[in-house]
Amino acid sequence: MNIGEASKASGVSSKMIRYYEQIGLIKPAHRTDSSYRTYTDNDIHTLRFVRRARDLGFSVEQMKTLLALWRDRSRASADVKAIALEQVAELERKAAVIAEMTKTLKHLVNNCHGDHRPDCPIIEGFAEGKGKVDATPAKEGRKFGVAAV
Repeated sequence: MNIGEASKASGVSSKMIRYYEQIGLIKPAHRTDSSYRTYTDNDIHTLRFVRRARDLGFSVEQMKTLLALWRDRSRASADVKAIALEQVAELERKAAVIAEMTKTLKHLVNNCHGDHRPDCPIIEGFAEGKGKVDATPAKEGRKFGVAAV
């Protein structure tokens, strides 16, 4: 099947399929004599695997590792579980940050009269940096969470 059909069958856009091939996440597709990409059922299965991992927020590097483990029939499930647990922790950190951002914004909104007066606690809160949130993921070297103000 061609790249458009592979995209429909896997749920991965044609652009992302090309990108994943370019970065080596997936093997390059077989090419016809006229240089069109062709995909097998196995390729579609791999693309669906990547799509599901991406939907769960795994990074490209994590997906490379997961794909290698998937292909390795002698793998230890503990290796797969460790990667999944790492991702669970990352998602929980992100959820905590989103919850704190929501709480801060709700507080600012609840203190705003929303009338015709110029004073606005929302704008003042932004200007003063109240409730500043550090949303940098921990794996990038910074603590993930709410920064003290």
